[in-house]
Amino acid sequence: MSRWDGWGWKSAPKRPPPEHGIKLKKAGSTWWGQAWLEALERVLGGDSGRLARGRTYARAGRTHDLVVGGSGVTAKVTGSRPRPYVISLKLGRFGEAVWEKALAGMAGQARYAAELLDGRMPQDIDAVFRAAGVSLFPESRKDLTTSCSCPDWGDPCKHVAATHYVLGEALDGDPFLLFELRGRTKAQVLEALRAARGGEAVRARRPATQRAKTQEARARPEVVGVKPGKLTEVNYDQPRAPLPTMSFSFDAPVVPGAVLRQLGAPGSWGAEDSPGEVLAPNVRAAAEVARRIALQEPGDLVEDVGATRTRRRSRKRGGG
Repeated sequence: MSRWDGWGWKSAPKRPPPEHGIKLKKAGSTWWGQAWLEALERVLGGDSGRLARGRTYARAGRTHDLVVGGSGVTAKVTGSRPRPYVISLKLGRFGEAVWEKALAGMAGQARYAAELLDGRMPQDIDAVFRAAGVSLFPESRKDLTTSCSCPDWGDPCKHVAATHYVLGEALDGDPFLLFELRGRTKAQVLEALRAARGGEAVRARRPATQRAKTQEARARPEVVGVKPGKLTEVNYDQPRAPLPTMSFSFDAPVVPGAVLRQLGAPGSWGAEDSPGEVLAPNVRAAAEVARRIALQEPGDLVEDVGATRTRRRSRKRGGG
């Protein structure tokens, strides 16, 4: 905003940032946050000066009232005018068929589910979406719609740029926001992964009559027929065919307790702590005992398990 003082046009001083403004600290601290910022600069284009002014606005805390939902992103940016500018951003939402393919691809590999359940975005997640014919990150201007109530016709204006940088930092803390912008909430994605990994999605699609027949068949006692053939004392314990080559790994898991988190809490669970929090110490202790037995490492294994249980009881009493 400018005013005439008789000698020329003078720019009015900018209003101070609001107290509840979101001060940008470091956007792009994760690989997916950095990928979002790179997509911003690639898709929006514009001159570097506008993007730089947008970063300055974001660091000063001029962006506020940021709301991320399935319908897009809205925010306000305080500038020189009395009223804050209103900004909206929208990403193209994926259709049902795309999401089915992407979720099937994620469920097909245990590590995808494990990392997502741990709150991290798998490094090659976009390969799953590309196999479904799309990209998780915007690639063209038609995939990203922006608007601002300011009088600047530049695209993007500094207010839109500031909002993008603040959103990038929000994505660092919660990668599921990107899924939500594409049409699926965090709860929907995790539930679909749990169902697919557990086979519940297949059972749910079966007709009721087919499920009833399956349950009836399972209830029947199984009659097992055994034909041992001609066995002697000499060849009794010899394999009838060459055994396949087997290899084992006893490395520690990348994400401890991921399976427990993936299974979730059963319907009858009433404890305040989740099953993962309650069972994880025992699972880790048992895994360590199994590893040391397999590798024939020395040590009193029983004593190690007892020490683990003692430490857990101590933490519950507030002793550590």
